[in-house]
Amino acid sequence: MFSRASRPSFPSLLAATAMGAYLLVAAGATAAVADAARACSSWPVCRGPLTLADPALLIAWGHRVAALLVGVLALATAVAAVRDRAAIRGRVLAALALGLVLFPVQVAIGAVVVTGGAAALPTGAHLFVGMVLFTALIVALAWQLEPEAPDTPEEGWAVEPGVDADDDSGTPGENEAVAEPTTAPSDLPLRTRVTATVSAYFRLTKPRLMWLLCLVAAAGMALASTGAPELTVRTVVLTLGGGVLAIGASGTFNHVLEREKDKKMDRTSDRPIATHQIPVRRAVAFGLTLAAASLVVFAQLNALAAALGLSAILFYSVVYTLVLKPNTVQNTVIGGFAGALPALIGWAAVTGEFGLAGAALAGVIFLWTPAHFYNLALAYKDDYAKGGFPMMPVVRGEAVTRKHILYYLAATLLAAVALAELTTLGWVYAATTCLFGGVFLWAVLRLHRERTESAAFRAFHASNAYLGTLLIAIVVDALAI
Repeated sequence: MFSRASRPSFPSLLAATAMGAYLLVAAGATAAVADAARACSSWPVCRGPLTLADPALLIAWGHRVAALLVGVLALATAVAAVRDRAAIRGRVLAALALGLVLFPVQVAIGAVVVTGGAAALPTGAHLFVGMVLFTALIVALAWQLEPEAPDTPEEGWAVEPGVDADDDSGTPGENEAVAEPTTAPSDLPLRTRVTATVSAYFRLTKPRLMWLLCLVAAAGMALASTGAPELTVRTVVLTLGGGVLAIGASGTFNHVLEREKDKKMDRTSDRPIATHQIPVRRAVAFGLTLAAASLVVFAQLNALAAALGLSAILFYSVVYTLVLKPNTVQNTVIGGFAGALPALIGWAAVTGEFGLAGAALAGVIFLWTPAHFYNLALAYKDDYAKGGFPMMPVVRGEAVTRKHILYYLAATLLAAVALAELTTLGWVYAATTCLFGGVFLWAVLRLHRERTESAAFRAFHASNAYLGTLLIAIVVDALAI
């Protein structure tokens, strides 16, 4: 038996139970488990010998053994809740109770489906109950992790979160230092000046965003190619090429429009336009050139891809940068549309139309964005306040932000399950979303406990790892398996 000092804490058990439930839901939504159910039509055990020659039977056994282990874990969580009930909020116990009640219901529905009684159940009942179960456990976890005394937001933001007290008209205030131009002196070697200028223009394009957004488009193309359309090298090159140009244009316009705010923030004060390394007029011309080039490239695919590419540039450059980011605390949430559009572009590049699976992938990206970016907002909370941006931790406080990270993480995981249900994605995808989703959740739990800048960066990197590996799994599952 565990000693009081060594036994797992209630939040840890609750988080493990939630991820165990998610494992069952994610696996059950894939085509692999559907095939396994047909290979094993008895319950609770499968008839016949267990052999490596029958992968479907192995998956069926694995799913049921996993369900048994998660059941044991749920029981341990219930025991821990009873043991520590005096220190646990009533609403936490209520949400946990709902999840524990739904677990045997979920098992019973699974048994009915396997033994051939699925026709008597509503379509998707097994998946729906599993999603509700997982949601109940995550809500219980979020409530349990709430501090007794939440922190207070930055002074002056709670009433008017969209108003910037500093002068942002383009003329620095009296106490604001004017950034000195960093253009290389003319007496430096030509090669050095050219290298510095090229590097500055490259930074305008926000290259660190390109790999992930191009991967989103690649996943959209891979999903679309599982149907009738064939994915060609030409389509891939044009889609990713147009995407790189569109991202570069969006990043450049963002640098131009936020140049005065960039000067106020430590993390952005060295940007090429903020330091006058690149004149505004030239940056605008550069951005317009990239935007025009991206539309030309997308037009080689089809009109819908070009329209979506233009929408992505306008949304990020105008709607997000000028309207949302400086004026509403929901800027990150609504701004998630910008990151989701590459999924639709990738799908449209192959099919020339919208598709449900492509929209579902876009939904995963949209919900992932707050769970990802709120960690960065926590790490740079003071910097964003200095720049006049109403980010969630500045306006609502750090405790609320941490809770929202957990909520949006759960929503992202559920959206990933919905994507599996709508497609033929199999075990590689299911294993990836469970494994790296668990890593992401672990990092978020560490963030709740430590409440430090390093913990926020850890969760930020875990979010990148989750989405990056998930998108790679989609490409592999859709094209190679």
